[in-house]
Amino acid sequence: MHSVPVGGSVDRSKRLKRHHSLQRAKPPPDKQKKKMASYKVEQLPSPLSVLGEGPHWDVERQSLYYNDIYGGSIHRYDYAENKTYNATIDGFPVISFIIPVKGNDRHFIIGTDRKVTLVDWDGRSEKATFVRTVGEVEPTMEDNRFNDAKVDSKGRFYGGTMRLEAKGDIFEMRLGTFYRYDAKQGKFVTLKEKIGVSNGLCWNEAGNLFYYIDSCDLDVKEYQVDANGDISGERVVIDFRVNGERPPFVPDGMTIDANGSLYVATFGGSTVYKVNSKTGKVELEIKLPCEQVTSAAFGGPNLDILYVTTAAKEFKSPQPAPAGALFAVTGLGVKGTPMYPVDLS
Repeated sequence: MHSVPVGGSVDRSKRLKRHHSLQRAKPPPDKQKKKMASYKVEQLPSPLSVLGEGPHWDVERQSLYYNDIYGGSIHRYDYAENKTYNATIDGFPVISFIIPVKGNDRHFIIGTDRKVTLVDWDGRSEKATFVRTVGEVEPTMEDNRFNDAKVDSKGRFYGGTMRLEAKGDIFEMRLGTFYRYDAKQGKFVTLKEKIGVSNGLCWNEAGNLFYYIDSCDLDVKEYQVDANGDISGERVVIDFRVNGERPPFVPDGMTIDANGSLYVATFGGSTVYKVNSKTGKVELEIKLPCEQVTSAAFGGPNLDILYVTTAAKEFKSPQPAPAGALFAVTGLGVKGTPMYPVDLS
């Protein structure tokens, strides 16, 4: 779940052609048109984020938490009020993720540089406060920062790092690492190394399969998860390259529905792809009215609303409004899986 600059400009005709080449096994045009028109995209009342990211649906509070990485802010979209509350934390201008903490409805962990930081927020005030540093990785790698992070059904934290965008093309170097955090031992466990941009991550409902995106690999990978939370048995679900060539976007954040289909946000692609996790086929293209689509998460009272974050930051070209907005996609006819707070005990 992050945004990254996309190398090279591509005209819209090529982009459209390439996108369509990804959609395998298309239904006939009449059925396809009906299917594509079945969903509705709505812009929600929220600030336009520089780099909106990290959507996390909290079932108990019926709220979507998300962050603006380079806006240095955290947000709570209240479903009942249809209103977004925004806060900053003094001393933390870059915030990579936000995740609620189990057992304390005012506590959240956020990503700050290469640290996991605990903060206190009532969900309404314009200021949140620092509580303590939970842990730190890569203390000497000042050009790195945490990026996307999530929590599995057992309350375990997973997150990865990347080189700062300002340091050069994301495809040049692979300095990131993917970790899980062992709260009982108070240490990070390395799961994968030589990561370009650690991004989209999610689990199937049973929790035995894990899906992961390194944006620089331009694909989605599946892993088996053991009892300790370690991963093995890598399998490529879908490769977004077209005839071996880099597409005009990179895969970014990701979520999953109760049927096991993946929803992959594309930075530079104006699209969330619904992908069959078994066959790797694109089942639906969800179009957004802005290019830089960063992540997605299911929420709402029935977990059937797909919330989508976007970015307004200009990496390669100007991003006019509604870039940076928070969107709700309805009418997809599926339900998501619950998201979980982190267990720090």
